[in-house]
This record gives sequence, C-alpha cells and structure tokens, in this order.
Amino acid sequence: MPAPTVSASGYDLRPFTDADRDKHAAGFTPEERHVILHQGTERPFCGTLLGNKKSGVYACRLCGLPLYKADSKFESGTGWPSFYQPFDPAHIREIVDRSHGMIRTEIRCARCDAHLGHVFDDGPPPTHQRHCLNSISLEFFAEGEKPEQRTVGA
Repeated sequence: MPAPTVSASGYDLRPFTDADRDKHAAGFTPEERHVILHQGTERPFCGTLLGNKKSGVYACRLCGLPLYKADSKFESGTGWPSFYQPFDPAHIREIVDRSHGMIRTEIRCARCDAHLGHVFDDGPPPTHQRHCLNSISLEFFAEGEKPEQRTVGA
C-alpha cells in the first residue's frame, strides 16, 4: 500500500525530490546544512529555541511541515529542545542509528527527510518519550501563525 500523500491532520506529505531539497536548502549556512542534511548535531545549550516558552508550533526548517506543538515541550535538562509527542505521528520518520558506537532512534521529517534529532524512552507521561531536537532543524510559529509548507516540484 502506498504511503499517504496527506496526513490525518491535513498536511501535504508528498516527498521532496533531490531538486526540491536543494532549492529549499540553498540559503542554509554550512552549520544548517551539516545538521539538517547530513545528520549533524548542534552543541547543547546553544540552540535558539531551547528556552522558548511561547505557545505555537514548531515546524521543519526545510519543508515547513508542522512537527511539534509547544504544549508538548518540556525541560529535559539535556541542552536541546525536548518534546514528549509529535504534532502528528505521520510527520515523523524513525530510523535506527548505529553511529558513534551506540544504537539510537534517529528522527527525520517524513516529508523532506531533514534530520531532526533522536527519540529516547526517558520522557514524561503520557508517552514516556523524549524527542530531543536540534533548534537549527526547526522553525517556530507563534500561536495564530500557520507554518507555510514549502512546495514540491516548484
């Protein structure tokens, strides 16, 4: 069965092509490219969204897909923004990551394959998950603002 092209929450899930990815990442800094496109990690306690306590939505920096609601954010003490559940489970893709001598679960944007961070099973109720994200992979939209999804094939 083919993957859905629209999520249950009504967002476009059509995958990005390499050309789409290149177009929308054209203005990225070398650090943004390293983290988002090449599975890098920003330094802890340096991300611009770590201390953000505003209501709203965190979207993918590359494609604009909503990823996390601010009300699922919590203080994990790890140095990266942490959330206990995604905006819509279909917006996140999990991959086994065996790098650096560990086995972890990497999380990527389901639409454009941007690297977001990792998910761990040491978060708060109700999910007991900690989605540990790079601020650089996210774009914040305050309550009342709607993330603008980047176009596919344009």
